[in-house]
Amino acid sequence: MAANTVPDISLNDGNTIPQLGFGVFQIEPKETAQAVGKALEVGYRHIDTAQMYGNEAEVGQGIRASGLDRGDVFVTSKLNNGFHRPDDARKAFEQTLQALKFDYLDLFLIHWPLPTLYDGDFVSTWQVLEEFKRDGRAKSIGVSNFQVAHLERLAAEADVVPAVNQIEVHPYFGNEEVRAYGKAHGIVTEAWSPIAQGKVLDDPTLVEIAERLDRTVAQVVLRWHVQRGDIVFPKSTTPKRIEENFRIFDFELDDATMGRIDGLNKAEAGRQGPNPDTFDYVPG
Repeated sequence: MAANTVPDISLNDGNTIPQLGFGVFQIEPKETAQAVGKALEVGYRHIDTAQMYGNEAEVGQGIRASGLDRGDVFVTSKLNNGFHRPDDARKAFEQTLQALKFDYLDLFLIHWPLPTLYDGDFVSTWQVLEEFKRDGRAKSIGVSNFQVAHLERLAAEADVVPAVNQIEVHPYFGNEEVRAYGKAHGIVTEAWSPIAQGKVLDDPTLVEIAERLDRTVAQVVLRWHVQRGDIVFPKSTTPKRIEENFRIFDFELDDATMGRIDGLNKAEAGRQGPNPDTFDYVPG
């Protein structure tokens, strides 16, 4: 593999996804098109957005302005928590396509399971995503923040196995039970908050490893994710960091170093984001 060539991960539906992407969570809409443009210029070909991020239209603008063919960029979006009822989900998906000015998405996810809302029914929501896959408007479908019990319910009540599960994963929170379930059932893990919202950047172990390898801590952590087989999409609006985060395929971490990073796991105490079993936020 040439240095800095991003590997493709095979999904359970026969499609592939670039293992490294560019995330636009918390990027202001007015900065999004430029950030996406920079990422595409650097070499990223996978952009991760969501209805709740409020910047889908600007993601579309950045891709169009790049001059790249639509088929050369893998684009993910996610269903807003307020639109889980089937008809609402159908309308929301149509609005996403209109905002991006695309006729299909490469991947569409249920953003959160919200088991305490909608009478606990995320299965009928998932069945609407199955419609999008059947009609070709979503090449692949998946979930985000689903726990093992939620995935088991889909397996029992739905037809399509999610292609991916996008969950919080970083050195302080390995989320190993959910990752293991995914691996056993052909569901690829995508790691959000890959550097724990910056919390790991000052970790003495990671700083020491980064200095020894003459790399940034972020590069070391992103490399750790990649070697674990997960998909990762760091977010930045700083051109230098966008470039640095892309340069993770020209070095490797040995087994001992991987083990040291694994050892930073604090299990549930390391979780930075909400617990999916109780999270019930719906935008006003």
